[in-house]
Amino acid sequence: MTEMTSLQFDILASLASARRHGYGVVVHIRETSGRRAGVATVYAALTKLERRGLVEPAGDEIVDGRVRRYFSITSAGSTELRTQARLMAGRSEAALRALSVRESLA
Repeated sequence: MTEMTSLQFDILASLASARRHGYGVVVHIRETSGRRAGVATVYAALTKLERRGLVEPAGDEIVDGRVRRYFSITSAGSTELRTQARLMAGRSEAALRALSVRESLA
């Protein structure tokens, strides 16, 4: 398992529900997490995820003379997203327990 950035996590989470083009990923991330990621940054992260086999091209379409390249999460990407989500949940639970202990001592 390779270290995953929070943006890569958000991209995989976005693609878990539907194939999307790069700008569609940007919009979905903004709508679901409030995170504002630039298109170029998202495409760079998509390229890294594709090299790792976690996403794959899922077709192109031309809209208003511009090419939209779609991506889908792969089976390996789904597995990695699930693993990362569980790790994140475990760390969150540990942090909340630690805060609870601290608050009970105050």
